[in-house]
Amino acid sequence: MPKPEFQLTSPAFAAGDPIPQLHSGEGTDLSPPLHWQGEPQGTGAFALILVDPDAADGPWVHWVLFDIPAKIHSLGAGLPRRLELANGARHGRCWGVNQFSRIGYYGPLPPAGQPHRYRFTLTALDAPLKLVAGSSPIALRSALARHSLGEAQLEGRYGGIAA
Repeated sequence: MPKPEFQLTSPAFAAGDPIPQLHSGEGTDLSPPLHWQGEPQGTGAFALILVDPDAADGPWVHWVLFDIPAKIHSLGAGLPRRLELANGARHGRCWGVNQFSRIGYYGPLPPAGQPHRYRFTLTALDAPLKLVAGSSPIALRSALARHSLGEAQLEGRYGGIAA
């Protein structure tokens, strides 16, 4: 029986659908629950990055989490904004295009106008990256290039609310 395709899903929203306000900067700003399955054989850890590709200044990083243990296949809602989580995962710095200053999840908060897309990308890694907690998205992407076995994405939308 073939292994299922590497997939990332959320019980909070379906692919392409609006992200609930609870998970936005206009709401409680809780990270959404995420589930995945079908990772490539040999996966030793996972890394997650959330990007708004529609930001005016370029892709805006909203969340960086890496060294998620391979035995874990879900994240609950509202993860704490700590450098290291109880499961061993580490947060990187996020919230920006070229400057990164925040730790943990910071949800959608686009300007008034057209909705923005928010892309959650989960990368299966051959081993934990062993980057220091608080590493930048630039450091993460460099490490991912050397350790990636495959990716799963989930994209939601948020915005379009008049100011």
